[in-house]
Amino acid sequence: MTTSIGRLALASALTLSLSLTPAGAQARPAPGTLQATVEQKLAEGPAGSRFGLLVTTLDGDVLVSIAPDQRFIPASNTKMFTTAIAYAELPLLQRTAKGTGVRLEPGADGVADVILHGRGDALLSSADDCRTDCLQTLADAVAAKTRHIRNIVGDDSWFPDERWSPGMSWNNIASRYGTGVSALTLDDNELVVKLTPGKVGAVPAVRTSGYHAIENRVVTVAGKEEAIEADRMPNSRVLRLTGTVGAEVAPMTLRYGIDDPAHYAAWRLGEMLRARGVRVDGTIEVRHRPLAAADDPEKRKDAPVSLPADPPMLAELPAPSLAENMVRINKESQNLHTELMLRRVSRQAGSGSIADGQAVMHKVMSAAGLPAAGYHFADGSGMSSYNRISPRAAVALLGWIARQPWSADWRATLPVAGRDGTLQSRFKGTILEGKLFAKTGSLNASRALSGYLVTRNGKTLIFSALANDMPEDTDSEATAAVDRALVAIAEAL
Repeated sequence: MTTSIGRLALASALTLSLSLTPAGAQARPAPGTLQATVEQKLAEGPAGSRFGLLVTTLDGDVLVSIAPDQRFIPASNTKMFTTAIAYAELPLLQRTAKGTGVRLEPGADGVADVILHGRGDALLSSADDCRTDCLQTLADAVAAKTRHIRNIVGDDSWFPDERWSPGMSWNNIASRYGTGVSALTLDDNELVVKLTPGKVGAVPAVRTSGYHAIENRVVTVAGKEEAIEADRMPNSRVLRLTGTVGAEVAPMTLRYGIDDPAHYAAWRLGEMLRARGVRVDGTIEVRHRPLAAADDPEKRKDAPVSLPADPPMLAELPAPSLAENMVRINKESQNLHTELMLRRVSRQAGSGSIADGQAVMHKVMSAAGLPAAGYHFADGSGMSSYNRISPRAAVALLGWIARQPWSADWRATLPVAGRDGTLQSRFKGTILEGKLFAKTGSLNASRALSGYLVTRNGKTLIFSALANDMPEDTDSEATAAVDRALVAIAEAL
């Protein structure tokens, strides 16, 4: 979390004019030498790469402009847009937010089912050291009420069943970055595997929760290197590990995605109930809400959305702070939490679907004055290869945010160059260390960095730097070229 001191320092560094209108700003000729210098820095990047860069003053004057209206895959720069609309809707979102709940549903024979209801809480935990938002609290409530139950049902129908967004690469599904999205989320929907190398030639030891079966085909070899690959078919609970790990490698913590988070949460609750002496006779079940025409605002044609009311709960957890969660979203670039934030916005305005979330996005971005051709999103986090933004649209968004009453709070969620988050190791020892506040983005052959920077003479500028189409294994070179260009701008102004 950002401290009050850090927030004040950030607000001071980024004192913003309220007159910024970059979407409609007239470009004045950029200083020739600076434009040429920046173009040369980017030309040092990988051959064949495509770069876009727009840098403006706080008043919207254009200082550097390279392909400002071309469309690029933004990767996690998408999170800027999602958290911006969430902040715009935050008072209503926080007022209506609910935490995870549990209830008993009586059966014909008098033995009840336990129904675990998800409400989009991204922070529900079953960790042994959990202190707040703990599944253990709900398990205690059930155990205090009954010592005998039948089935345990994970109900994530708060949102429609859209566990993956259009355009997300299938090979990301098994990874922690592509884990399933569900209104019933537990432990970040990640399978944790502890792996300890053995003797050379032996299979390393693995330890996990037991929810997945592990096919361990990893071999311990001499040295300090590891090359472990994971493979799992969609909706399978068999995870195959292959490759090698050095005998001198320290014990490792590996994390993988879970395809049906509601099922996993119900299974984990069952483990806790048994540990509390509750007899469980039945099975682990789920209740999903299938995606329907009513979840698409274009298909329902402004008809009111009708969602079922929540039944009374035996116990429920307090709703966590959405504003605090947005710090983690932007600082760490947390995909799952961003998708849940989009669906929270969507449910407030409609059904909880991706389509309803994008309808809110279009509404807010239109009010902000962004060019319609400057952005398109198929998800909220940036994992989709269908997403597109232009540098001009990103700068326009950042300028609009600067005029909002929540702008300082939102800016405090951004990584700080050389200091924290996904920028912790970038710009170290340069003029921009501690003076660049921006959202990163990283996807196959795509890199992005957009935000605010403070120059040598104390000027605060808005920028968006996007790189696409880099040859394989040259992403870091493209990132370095962008960083050198931004440093050159800061040193010159």
